[in-house]
Amino acid sequence: MSHNLYEDVKETPIYTKEEIQAVVARMGAEISRDYADKNPVMISVLRGAFVFMADLVRAITVPCEIDFMAVSSYGAGTESSGRVRILKDLDTNVEGRHVIIVEDVLDSGVTLSKLIEMFKSRGCASLAVATMFDKPDRRKAHVEVAYNGLVIPNEFVVGYGLDYAEKYRNLPDLCVLKPEVYTK
Repeated sequence: MSHNLYEDVKETPIYTKEEIQAVVARMGAEISRDYADKNPVMISVLRGAFVFMADLVRAITVPCEIDFMAVSSYGAGTESSGRVRILKDLDTNVEGRHVIIVEDVLDSGVTLSKLIEMFKSRGCASLAVATMFDKPDRRKAHVEVAYNGLVIPNEFVVGYGLDYAEKYRNLPDLCVLKPEVYTK
């Protein structure tokens, strides 16, 4: 039996794939301008940011490198514990390098603020954050964002890399998940 993922989301997307791609192009142009001679290391926080990272690096017109890390700060709950546990660390030494952390959604900011502290302690030449989606209503920790995509409401959103129970990442639009899906 086939299941259409769009049956689980509200009918009208928050942002369409066209709107998202226009913002990614803008952000890519800004990074290209700002890092023209710096060969930045783009670091994606897995798993949600991989879709944004792929699109963003294709929108950047200057040399850059990529790396990935996986972290956990949630434990068994749905709220960040504030403790960042590294599940997969970088393969790249970032000492003396220009680093851009690529994040899918800036939510509470707790995990990202801990990552920023960690990268600063590793001796980066510079550090910036690029986030596709910003959910300011949930902010608990201040995070300076150099490249900000789109502001989203405090709703359970999926698509464009964001998931619920490892599903919906492949939706090209950003959509609100129907509450009956995650309250069962």
